[in-house]
Amino acid sequence: MNSAASTETVPALTPEVCALLREALLRCRYDADGVTEALGPAAHAALGRGEPLPALRASADAGELGTLIRLFLVGRREPGDAVTAAFAPLTTADAVAAGLLQPDGDGFRAGLDVRPHSDDEGSWWVVADLDSDQLGRPVGREHVLGVGHASLSLVRATSRRPVGSLLDLGTGNGVQALHASRHAEHITATDVSPRALALARATFLLNELDVELVQGEWFTPVARRRFDQIVCNPPFVVGPPRVDYTYRDSGLGGDDASALVVRQLPSLLTDGGVGQLLASWLHVGDEDWSDRVTRWLPHGTDAWFVQRDVADPELYVGTWLRDEGIDPTSPEGLAKAEAWLDWFAAHDVRGIGFGFVTLRKTAGEPAIVCEDLRQAYDDPLGAEAAAWLDRVDWLRPRDDAALLATPLRVPDGVVLERIDAPSDEGWDTSIRRLHRLDGPGWQHEVDELMAALLGGCRGVLPLEDLLELLAAAHGEDAAQLRGAAVPLVRELVRHGMLEPVGGMPAAASVGPPR
Repeated sequence: MNSAASTETVPALTPEVCALLREALLRCRYDADGVTEALGPAAHAALGRGEPLPALRASADAGELGTLIRLFLVGRREPGDAVTAAFAPLTTADAVAAGLLQPDGDGFRAGLDVRPHSDDEGSWWVVADLDSDQLGRPVGREHVLGVGHASLSLVRATSRRPVGSLLDLGTGNGVQALHASRHAEHITATDVSPRALALARATFLLNELDVELVQGEWFTPVARRRFDQIVCNPPFVVGPPRVDYTYRDSGLGGDDASALVVRQLPSLLTDGGVGQLLASWLHVGDEDWSDRVTRWLPHGTDAWFVQRDVADPELYVGTWLRDEGIDPTSPEGLAKAEAWLDWFAAHDVRGIGFGFVTLRKTAGEPAIVCEDLRQAYDDPLGAEAAAWLDRVDWLRPRDDAALLATPLRVPDGVVLERIDAPSDEGWDTSIRRLHRLDGPGWQHEVDELMAALLGGCRGVLPLEDLLELLAAAHGEDAAQLRGAAVPLVRELVRHGMLEPVGGMPAAASVGPPR
């Protein structure tokens, strides 16, 4: 069993240690490309699925890089002489003192998780704690999580337009700040946990990034400052008000942690600044979830709530018990599950929603939209969130008269699906569904008249003229047709399924020019 150091302590990952470790990692080519090349696609994919044997076999002839792969990525004990060679010029004694290695007989095991992480532009290293599988026991209270699915989903949901200043609230291992370094001039990262800040600092030192680190709870350490962009992966697990693990539990009951961030974040944004976060919300009784989350919003805030999933309480509790390495069938697991489910029952919780929130500080009439996006899609949501804000900006100053005076077009990638049902005279179209083939894959059912209107949206005639022609051709009242069409047109514009000629203008970057 791994005897990794307690997560109650703070590792001594000094700048000198990190500089020497960086030299070793570079020399061994322990980066995203080097690991992939050494393992090959099949073994690399298997390792990602939690199947270590192919990686063990593939790394056997990879020299010092193989040693680092087995040590950090597979979690194996490695011989002392092999680790000494791979870590040079950092000595194993200094690596042990820093918490990077743990002695195990005449060899070593990893004391911390150090692994490559990459984007389209290059590779970084992220420093975190070992997970419960590597430790062979449940993780500690101050555990610093590695790059998991939630972190990656926020990375993909964050817009990447250039900004002057960015706040990473609750930085953890620092992965959000790594990605922010591609588009932000100055980055501030906060966390309530001294251990998390120590590991985040090591992450930034290894990657030679200048990030301001501040310790404190929620927005307190930056309360009087303003940022062009804020990203936040808060401790959003919902349930009784307790803190078993600082990376996921806030100490606030129910969904109060998500509510706190949504309420307070806009006050720290510059004019036009954007905040993006992961959040959870309760589905209580017969209350609509959208009514619940919109009550959290302060005035003067554009908001886009995207619900990606809804879990029933039983599944939710079992998932998070396994996350902490507790067997739900054990006495401890049964006791914790019962207390958790009793709390849900007492508060009439029918489900737990999870998703992304995009907020923007605005001086105009706020646009507030809540929608389900539980269908599968592959494209990152960050670019879509930025485009959604652009479309809100375009729509905001346009009343119905201005919108009707605008020529619109159906962009490429939007198609109309027809489903025909048999009838006495052959086939009748029973469903007409508009699909956007890129991004989140929005869909809208439309009637025959709306389908005809969209077919005429070629960016030539104003919407008003198309509606007049359509009313005349079908014997409809033009005023009634306008009244029915305009709200749907606005929704289609927000979803990128209609646009002005020339496309949607993008908002200017916030902060000083890069």
